[in-house]
Amino acid sequence: MKVLQVGKFYPIRGGVEKVEYDLMLGLSNDGIRCDMLCASTEDHPEATIHLNEYATLYVVPTQINAAATKLAPKMISKLRKMAKAYDVVHIHHPDPMACLALFLSGYKGKVVLHWHSDILKQKTLLRLYKPLQDWLIKRADIIVGTTPVYVKESKFLQQVQSKIDFIPIGVDIEEANPALVEEIRSKYLNKKLIFSLGRLVEYKGYEYLIKSAIHLDDSYHIAIGGKGPLKEELEALIKENKLENKVSLLGFMTDEEVIAYYEACDLFCLSSILKTEAFAIVQIEAMGYGKPIVSTRIPESGVSWVNADTVSGITVDICNDKALADAFLAILTEEDVYKKLSEGAKKRYFEHFTRQKMVDKCLQIYNKILA
Repeated sequence: MKVLQVGKFYPIRGGVEKVEYDLMLGLSNDGIRCDMLCASTEDHPEATIHLNEYATLYVVPTQINAAATKLAPKMISKLRKMAKAYDVVHIHHPDPMACLALFLSGYKGKVVLHWHSDILKQKTLLRLYKPLQDWLIKRADIIVGTTPVYVKESKFLQQVQSKIDFIPIGVDIEEANPALVEEIRSKYLNKKLIFSLGRLVEYKGYEYLIKSAIHLDDSYHIAIGGKGPLKEELEALIKENKLENKVSLLGFMTDEEVIAYYEACDLFCLSSILKTEAFAIVQIEAMGYGKPIVSTRIPESGVSWVNADTVSGITVDICNDKALADAFLAILTEEDVYKKLSEGAKKRYFEHFTRQKMVDKCLQIYNKILA
């Protein structure tokens, strides 16, 4: 079996490309030929990177930025030359460039369409891309989501439910630096630490997470990691509500710092408010460290499937700071509840969200369409 993952960018920054990259590594480690073709970002040069005996990463240059997407025309010629060598081409959506390259490649083999999310905000892009997207949906032998909920609810996939499946995202958990964990715990001594992580953008719902601190006493502290365009606005909100002692914006965090905060915190919160949040890898990362999750019930999103209510955490309505605070209190003031959800979070991680589980399910999909 020879497989080619196609789409998104290198270096690896976002969740979609991390899934591609991890599938490539996981499948190749199991002795299956799995390569990846993607576009460059951050001015990374064109490259062919041999990762192991069974995996090669091909990076083509991004040359055009248009309609809120990056275009790499060389992907077309590259895929035309190499596509016929593969039994399966695994396209990751949304990525108009990858779809166009497949359309022009002349490839006749099996296609897996990995539907990570709908195109929601880029209305101009969707108008231009929709005919190609419709072709890709029809061309795919199977369409997989990251949760069963998202692909069932997507308005673009209602007519193709007979060829729908799902592959939950999986990650490996790394051991935290004990000294750094102790340093963080000392910083928030005698505080119940609530951690959140993501870009400071509207759909993350951080204004509601910050306002939830109004309903908590001084024994709680909310730490939000990440950077983004809403930084000044969120800082002003903290100051306006006199929450400087209860809420911190941590800014950019290294991988080592993120892991240490997962280990050091008491629970993790995902306060997102829009379907743009389709899965939230941060949830399963926190679950891997045995942390209960408080997340939001986003209509048509898979977020609430990932964090099972009363099993791995508590889910609440979107845009509701009081509901977030009540969930924190419910978990962090009752020892039995905390123990149950902490154990439930870790169990759910190992049952559904390890990298090997993701790789194994992906391989089942390939075998199914090649049978």
